[in-house]
Amino acid sequence: MKAFIDEHREVYGVEPICKVLPIAPSTYYEHAARKADPSRISVRAKRDALLCSQIKRVWDENFQVYGADKVWLQLGREGVAVARCTVERLMKQMELSGAIRGKAVKTTVSDRAVPCPLDRVNRHFRAPRPNALWVSDFTYVSTWQGFAYVAFIVDVFARRIVGWRVSPSARADFVLDALEQALHRRRPVHRGGLIHHSDRGSQYLAIRYSERLAQAGIEASVGSVGDSYDNALAETLNGLYKAELIHRRGPWRSLAQLELATLDWVDWYNNRRLLGSIGNIPPAEAEARYYAQLNDHAAAA
Repeated sequence: MKAFIDEHREVYGVEPICKVLPIAPSTYYEHAARKADPSRISVRAKRDALLCSQIKRVWDENFQVYGADKVWLQLGREGVAVARCTVERLMKQMELSGAIRGKAVKTTVSDRAVPCPLDRVNRHFRAPRPNALWVSDFTYVSTWQGFAYVAFIVDVFARRIVGWRVSPSARADFVLDALEQALHRRRPVHRGGLIHHSDRGSQYLAIRYSERLAQAGIEASVGSVGDSYDNALAETLNGLYKAELIHRRGPWRSLAQLELATLDWVDWYNNRRLLGSIGNIPPAEAEARYYAQLNDHAAAA
């Protein structure tokens, strides 16, 4: 309202405009005086201005997807003392909001005639250490060149993305590429107790995929058909990916553009995104803490 009065006061005058708008002339004149003389600005207004710049910076640095909770937590990690309600008030004032997840989309195409491994997870998505349980799933993204398919493999311990792949087709090769990336990065111990869990999609039940898991000494686990709860953690990641990147940064012109953006998002997600399920710290930090504790225990022994 004050900006509107600033723009039109020369034509209509302040008092006539204030009669129409829900603002007193004295309030506007005080605003104008502070604008002309910054020394009259209150301590709270000065602090709000400083906080606004910090809030906007945190929001921009995190894909513009954080709501008040995550912005407040990140500011706290940076040593900025501020109340959560203040962050919420200032974000509302600046019209900043977090990403909102949409409905999950079913991508599972199964063949009941194909034998599959047992469900060794039973919806218990917890792991005592890294490389104990991986979950896999894929989703699709519409681009101007047609549909693209994006596969992820997540280490359940810290929710870290350990493998991913963008492909123009949903054949078994592209989920196998994501698996190869995960194996290269993590180098799990052969027959070291690692379980790989997926839904009953034909890509994950393909002979080549099953053979590669066996070759790496990884035990396969498969959930039930069409039941998102049986692969809930992977479904959650797909939802975050769609809400935080796909729906906010589109439209997507090409596969190459999508692949580059996914690379940036995965790097942010693994190294900087705060995850409530692991104590509002990034996945990489959670794993680093685990290995630091192991080293401390080994040194104490």
